[in-house]
Formats: sequence, structure tokens, C-alpha cells
Amino acid sequence: MIVFVDAQNFYRSARRAFFDDGLDPYRFGQFHPSALGELLAARDAGRTLAEVRLYTGRPDAYLQPAAHRANVLQCQAWEQAGCSVFTRQLRYPYGWPDNAGGQRPQEKGIDVRMALDIALLAYKGHYDVGVACSADTDLIPAIEEVLADERGIQVEVAGWRAGRFRQRLSIKSQNLWCHWLSREDYERVRDDTDYAASH
Repeated sequence: MIVFVDAQNFYRSARRAFFDDGLDPYRFGQFHPSALGELLAARDAGRTLAEVRLYTGRPDAYLQPAAHRANVLQCQAWEQAGCSVFTRQLRYPYGWPDNAGGQRPQEKGIDVRMALDIALLAYKGHYDVGVACSADTDLIPAIEEVLADERGIQVEVAGWRAGRFRQRLSIKSQNLWCHWLSREDYERVRDDTDYAASH
């Protein structure tokens, strides 16, 4: 089993599910991906967690030095916990931050890299079950390609759920199994580290 995590997408989803995005500290919503992978693997007897793969944008060291440093420290923590981490530099609007018309830096290529890995690692036989932790619909073509494979490789999804909030990736033509994650699940994998203040 390989768990594929779109780090920012899954973090933002956790914030919307369990916290006040406008008031709570930014670190609320963070999670330990290695613990998340173990939690997901433990839900089905006989599954072995082979790898947790993280995909995230990286702030520019010159334009956002504090955010860049925090991102590096967080990624290092993930790697030290045994995860594989893949980063791509954020794309900044022209004139940012003074003359960007309110536009914010954006991740570019993260979803493509994750989609490619979901498809290529299945093709190479690296997993029997893949779990996509993301609600990004750009992953759908890759997942559909894997599910069409005659070897019967499974792709499942995971999503946070709280009250009326439910966010998951779904495909109209497929019945994707979803690992719904509750507030109790979140507390088991929660990471309140303030990477911006770490030294």
C-alpha cells in the first residue's frame, strides 16, 4: 500500500473541517503524514504500508524567506519520519506582493507529479492499493487509468469529515472507496509544531 498525499490540499481541507480558518493559528490543520499512513493501513487487516509520498509547493527563498525556511523544516521532519517528499517552487504573480492585484502564489505542477506517480508506480507494480489524500480533480485521469488495468490494482481516497463538511475525490464512473477521517482521527495524527518558529 502506498499513500499519496497532496500536502497543502489535505491541510486546507483539515482546517475547513475542524477549525476556523480565519482565526485559528496556521499550524492547526497540520498532520504527521507517517502517522496518517499508518492509520489508513491499519484499517484493513493484511495491508502493509510500503510508503507515504508527500507533494508540496515550496515558497521562494528570496520572496518569502520565513515561509521557505518553515517549509524546508517541515519537509525535513517528514523525511526523518520515513516519508518521501517532492517539492516544486511556487509560482508568483507578476509584481507580487505589492502589485499583484490581490493574487497569491500558487502551486504549479504538484498535481501533475502526484498523478504521474499514481499511474507510473502502479504500472511498475510498486503497489496493490494506493490511497490518494486529496480532493484535486486533476488526479482523476490517472486514477481512471490505474483502475482500468487488468491486474486489478485498487485506488482509494481519503477525506476529512466533520458535521456538514465532507470533502473527497470522486469519479462518476467509478465507486471509489473513501476512508472518511473524523476529528478523532485527526487528533491521532495531529502536528502542532510551529515550523516558522523552529530553529
